[in-house]
Amino acid sequence: MADKKLVHYEEKGGVAILTLDDPPANTYTHDMMRDLDEGILKARMADDVEVIVLSGAGEKFFSAGANIQMLSEVTTGFKYCFCLHANETLLRLEHTPKLTIAALNGHTVGGGLEIAMACDMIIARSDAGKIGLPEVNLGVLPGTGGTQRLARLVGKARAIELMVTGDTFGFEKAVELGIVNRTISTESHEDFMAQVMEFADSFTTPNRATKAVGHIKRAVQSGAMLPLEQGLSLERELQQQLFASEDAGEGLAAYV
Repeated sequence: MADKKLVHYEEKGGVAILTLDDPPANTYTHDMMRDLDEGILKARMADDVEVIVLSGAGEKFFSAGANIQMLSEVTTGFKYCFCLHANETLLRLEHTPKLTIAALNGHTVGGGLEIAMACDMIIARSDAGKIGLPEVNLGVLPGTGGTQRLARLVGKARAIELMVTGDTFGFEKAVELGIVNRTISTESHEDFMAQVMEFADSFTTPNRATKAVGHIKRAVQSGAMLPLEQGLSLERELQQQLFASEDAGEGLAAYV
C-alpha cells in the first residue's frame, strides 16, 4: 500500500464522504482502488452511516480514470487482476444496502465515469467539466464496468455510439442522456459540496425511512441482474422485511 492515503474517509452525521485524492487528475492506481474498497467496507459496516457520497479532491477533476503511467509499467497479468479487483470493489459499492451518490466536482472521464456509474445517483456541478468514456482513443475498451453499466443507463445502441466515438461532453448533455441525475449551479466547490450534503442528508434519519431507501436500492441494483420472476421474488422478500420493521408500522398507522 502507498504511504499516502489516496481516498479520504469522513463521516458527517449519517453521511460517509469518500474523496478520491491523487492530484492533478485523481487517476486511480491499484493502491487507490484498495483505499476505495476499504472506505466502502467501512461505510457499509458503520451503523451510523446511512448514505455514502463519492467525490474528487480539488475543483478540476472527479477522476480522469485509471493511471496510464501505472498501466504502462505493469505486466499483462497485473492489468487483468487490477481490472478484476476494480470490478469487485465497484460491485461492493453497488450492492451495499445504503444510498450512494457520486458528486462530480470536475472532469469525469474513463474510469472516473465508471466509478460514478456504480453509484445509485450522480449529481454534477454545472459547467465544471467533461464526461465520457474515451478509452477507444487508447485502443482499449472501458474495462471497469463501463460497457455494462452505460448500456444499462442509456440503452445498447446509444452506449455503443458513445464508446466507439469516444466523445466527451458536458454535464447538461449527460442529464439529457440519463447518465447524470441533476446538475447544481454554484460559484464554488465548497457551495457545491454543501448542496450535495444537504441532498444526501435528506435521505438520513429522521428525514427518510432509511431502511426502505436501502431496500429500494437493493431491489433495483440486485433485481436488475435477475430474470423478472426472480426479481419479483427478491422484491417480495425485501418488502416482507420492511413490513416487519418499526418504520413501516409507524408509517402505515400514521397514513390510516
